[in-house]
Amino acid sequence: MSHKRIPKRKAAIAAGGVVALGAAAILLPNANASQDGSSGDAAAAPKTLKAGDASDLASQLSGLLGEAFGGSYYDSDSKQLVVNVVPGDDNNVIVQAKAAGAKVREVDNSWSELQDGASTLKSEATIAGTSWSIDPRTNKLLVTADSTVTGAKWDRLQSTVQELGSGMATLKKSSGTFKPFVSGGDAIFAGGSRCSLGFNVTAGDGSPAFLTAGHCTLGGNEWSDTQGGQPIATVDQSTFPGDGDFALVKYDDPATQAPSEVNTGNQTVPITEAAEATVGQQVFRMGSTTGLNDGQVLGLDATVNYPEGTVTGLIQTDVCAEPGDSGGSLFTQDGLAIGLTSGGSGDCTAGGETFFQPVTTALEAVGATLGAGGGAGAGAGAGDEAGAGAGQEAGAGAGDEAGAGDEAGAGAGEQAGDEAGAGAGEQAGGDEAGAGAGQDAGAGQGAGQGAEDNSGLTESR
Repeated sequence: MSHKRIPKRKAAIAAGGVVALGAAAILLPNANASQDGSSGDAAAAPKTLKAGDASDLASQLSGLLGEAFGGSYYDSDSKQLVVNVVPGDDNNVIVQAKAAGAKVREVDNSWSELQDGASTLKSEATIAGTSWSIDPRTNKLLVTADSTVTGAKWDRLQSTVQELGSGMATLKKSSGTFKPFVSGGDAIFAGGSRCSLGFNVTAGDGSPAFLTAGHCTLGGNEWSDTQGGQPIATVDQSTFPGDGDFALVKYDDPATQAPSEVNTGNQTVPITEAAEATVGQQVFRMGSTTGLNDGQVLGLDATVNYPEGTVTGLIQTDVCAEPGDSGGSLFTQDGLAIGLTSGGSGDCTAGGETFFQPVTTALEAVGATLGAGGGAGAGAGAGDEAGAGAGQEAGAGAGDEAGAGDEAGAGAGEQAGDEAGAGAGEQAGGDEAGAGAGQDAGAGQGAGQGAEDNSGLTESR
């Protein structure tokens, strides 16, 4: 029997499981039963949906409505899918959308018209420090310029937005600077760069691998789980800039296994499948610098003009991130893998705009499936294989990487055994033991404090 192990990955979270891109298909009722919309209040009433189910329904309706489709978003308060429809001679499209369970809103701009507007921006205003995405809630393009866009560059951008016509785009300034979130520090390493592991996957040839941000691989082809340590994985495919920001990195040990979960430091979130993002959806991000943070999806099909080049097809959110969080996982409370952290502006003190590579697109491009059995992997974050102390979102307390033992993260006054993560005032003994403040962990424990369910993932306000 072969020996199988999970490589030691401090601040890198594993995942696997069974992938099912989208939930069960939603069968659309025969809308021809009523051509005037009077099919009955029960049939026309919007359905209460989970965000994942709303995403599936939105995908179906986008094809069903054709040119009348103006985008869609998830209303998290009412838990309903709102579908934008451009009214026309064919009232049947509205009837069909209502019959499918969506709340219909009539708008001026179709999705294809908004995409045409984005193409105009790309051809006439591709300026470093700018971005744009489609915001279905306003039925407009959201165009953003960071603090470096001034003078003639700002005038050019403003003029291009005005040429799109009134009601097509909104232009705003950001106080930060758009950049990929890569840094030197603690997580997965290549050269002098630090990033976060996103989701473990199975490569097309059946070998174990993981997804991370493509720009992270500019730092090197061989990746380690400790700074200056021995490589554990090698880059197989990478895209950046261009049509995305993602990379497939294969583990060097073919016996590597990856459980289907995201370790947030004080709990484990099982990942069940990959899914498309929906505007309005609540999402959580895990990264090796800032740990666990949450927010909402703001826009889709985003284009970001980084100093290194233009990246298209991203997800725009208001979830904060900082250097070193790049490549980390974006997921939902109920275990859907959504994205990989790319970049943005701001930080987790002042906030800002953050962009993510869709997981579904990355999987298709590299020919991989999520996890050993096809399920989503887990995002990287400090605290992998270590229990979080009180008040921590990551495995290490004050004085991270201090104390005795291999890869030990111990706070002031701690004594840590091999790979032990303990909070201030803790004493941990044995391999991979983690305990809360003032607790003693027995030898041989691989315990991490925190509930083993998703109840702790609540929206921060």
